[in-house]
Amino acid sequence: MEDQLLLNISDSIATLTVNRPKVMNALSIDVLKALKKNVIELDADDRVRVIIITGAGEKAFIAGGDISAMRDFGPLQGRDSALLAQGVLNEIERCSKPVIAAVNGYALGGGCELSMACDLRVASENARFGQPEVNIGIIPGWGGSQRLPRLIGKGRALEMILTGEMIDAQEAWRIGLVNKVFPQSELMEQTRALAAKIAKRSLVVTRLSKEVVHHGMELDLARAQELEADLFGLCFSTHDQKEGMGAFLEKRSPQFKDA
Repeated sequence: MEDQLLLNISDSIATLTVNRPKVMNALSIDVLKALKKNVIELDADDRVRVIIITGAGEKAFIAGGDISAMRDFGPLQGRDSALLAQGVLNEIERCSKPVIAAVNGYALGGGCELSMACDLRVASENARFGQPEVNIGIIPGWGGSQRLPRLIGKGRALEMILTGEMIDAQEAWRIGLVNKVFPQSELMEQTRALAAKIAKRSLVVTRLSKEVVHHGMELDLARAQELEADLFGLCFSTHDQKEGMGAFLEKRSPQFKDA
């Protein structure tokens, strides 16, 4: 299993690479479980400030789930597999540290769904996104029917789900599914540069930023703003707020302590 999911930690950035290029990095149950285990461990690892998830090779990020394994499922197996995969992607979304998807090729079905569970998506020019489940007689089952409309709106999400058609990286950027697009040769360098920029920020503040956005989107506006005010106030109990504002007023770079 270790060679199917590679881990590298360098300069406070952890990179998880799904390494199944012969099957376009399709996610088996074992790889999903390994992803969850690694994300939980990296979340608790003091050496790590940002996590990048990508796929091996230049053809595919993750082309989806393992269809050969799903073909003969019954209804209960189908439901259980969806709940398992949803749990893994929820763990990625709940991770207190920023997670960036470096989409280096096809991100289809479960691959598109996994990318949407990440906080940011950076794509190469040859990346393709899609929820093609309708073409094989199923619907998205790993959270795609819920995260996609939240990211790009109900109409565009339904068009992608109902037609099963792919969109290219530029269209994904235009509709807000992707944050940035780079040439394939620059993807990992640029993704690491983005991760390094985020890693310089206070980890306390990045955690609170994730919490207020993710939790706030599930609340009505009044309650979400109350949550924002609560967490804004909490910032003033930290060393990093005092240091950050002090550094700003003194025209110097802040020295955050994640406390």
